[in-house]
Amino acid sequence: MKVKIDDLNWAILTCLQENARDSFANIGRKVGLTPPAVAERVKKMEDLGILEGYHAMVSHVLTGHQLRAIVTLKAFMGKLKPFLSMVTGLEEVINCYRITGNENIVMEVVLKDQFHLEKFIDQLIQYGETRTHIILSNVVRNAHIHKSVRTS
Repeated sequence: MKVKIDDLNWAILTCLQENARDSFANIGRKVGLTPPAVAERVKKMEDLGILEGYHAMVSHVLTGHQLRAIVTLKAFMGKLKPFLSMVTGLEEVINCYRITGNENIVMEVVLKDQFHLEKFIDQLIQYGETRTHIILSNVVRNAHIHKSVRTS
């Protein structure tokens, strides 16, 4: 479903992506609207599902998770559905995507250390073949979604 987003709503979305805790008054000053007008537009975008939520960014390192990795899974025949039911209960998984291609699943995981990674992989091998990529650093993190620009 495609929803039409006008320029003022894009301006509000830009402000919220920069700082979701900013006040409606401050956002209003930036976009040229009153605080109640900003609040009304934000509420409508929430109701339409354009704004899906507000989240805190938590440091995996400072919470004791020294290792972050991308783990892919190529599911064995008949094991994809059982895996999909099980993966939501894995605390290590912070993002999980079902994808096209040779693998079926891509997961972003946070782990205490390489021993924790080994135990995590051991839980997965009954469901399929895994491949692990250790994340060294973020190049792009939570990039903003921008208004599409059409070229003629």
